Amino acid sequence: MIEDKNQQRTSLSALGEFGLIGHLTRDIETSLPSTLKGIGDDGAVLDFKDKKVVVSTDLLIEGVHFDLAYMPLKHLGYKAVVVNVSDICAMNATPTQITVSIAVSNRFPVEALDELYDGIKHAAKVYGVDIVGGDTTSSQKGMILSITAIGEAEAEDITYRAGATSTDLLIVTGDVGAAYMGLQVLEREKQVFQVNPNNQPDLDPYNYLIERQLKPEARKDIKAILKALELQPTSMIDVSDGLSSEIIHLCKNSGLGASLYEEKIPVDPQLINVCEEFNIDITTVALNGGEDYELLFTIKQADYDKIKGNPNFTVIGHMTEESAGINLVTRANTQIPLKARGWNALSEGE
Repeated sequence: MIEDKNQQRTSLSALGEFGLIGHLTRDIETSLPSTLKGIGDDGAVLDFKDKKVVVSTDLLIEGVHFDLAYMPLKHLGYKAVVVNVSDICAMNATPTQITVSIAVSNRFPVEALDELYDGIKHAAKVYGVDIVGGDTTSSQKGMILSITAIGEAEAEDITYRAGATSTDLLIVTGDVGAAYMGLQVLEREKQVFQVNPNNQPDLDPYNYLIERQLKPEARKDIKAILKALELQPTSMIDVSDGLSSEIIHLCKNSGLGASLYEEKIPVDPQLINVCEEFNIDITTVALNGGEDYELLFTIKQADYDKIKGNPNFTVIGHMTEESAGINLVTRANTQIPLKARGWNALSEGE
């Protein structure tokens, strides 16, 4: 792709903070009855009446969570919303509003932030949430995004990380590991480009993996599916830091152990092929990759027939007494203690 060297670049200083806010939010409208007041005052005003409010927030920092060498700004805006919406879905709640805060260095022109906001607004439309506020400021460390998501739920529907019992089944939606391998492909192609900028990568064999990394989707659909099945999970979490880490979270919060069966972990065929190409163990990627934004939850054994054969769900194991430990049961039927080797933003070297 040939870059247009004559693109318009409007400096942020030409607009100022309030001018920039007005520019980025000029065409944002609210649509939900619960949004009484959105952007334009000291605070948003929301009316949830008898429903419970769920709030979650995440930071995305350039050089830590994303690399603009291969992450288009529009995709970044979309993904930033998805990351937060996923947390609301993991509470078995419905996302309704978001606030968006951005810190940027002066290397970003207004047009770059327009691209970012195009992605944010598109995601807001896809997930049916209103943008109701936020903040902008300067940064000496590149770009920093902070999005807060708000959701609503009936009290009886809210699902916590705690609540599972020792006989519950362990379920995951979709497939896992693809986002991590998408990242590996992008990192490899970045290295190739740095050596030979004229090289044009063929990414067609990796389309699914790259999409899972650059444009993931939150499982907002799962709440409605569970409702239709008259199924209430006993505990739930989203798979953002890796399947192994999330299983351990559920176990620790519920005071339980678990048995995860290697042969049951759902992976996409493209992941299998690319793991072989990279000579990386498939199970290791599936357990520790992260950024899948699928939902991991537990249900009572008596509810198994409600999900049996449903393509959205895979039974990957079951909870146990805490004394049994948290184990991976391999294809050879041996037990290996499960370790949390997923994403850790505060680990040394990050």
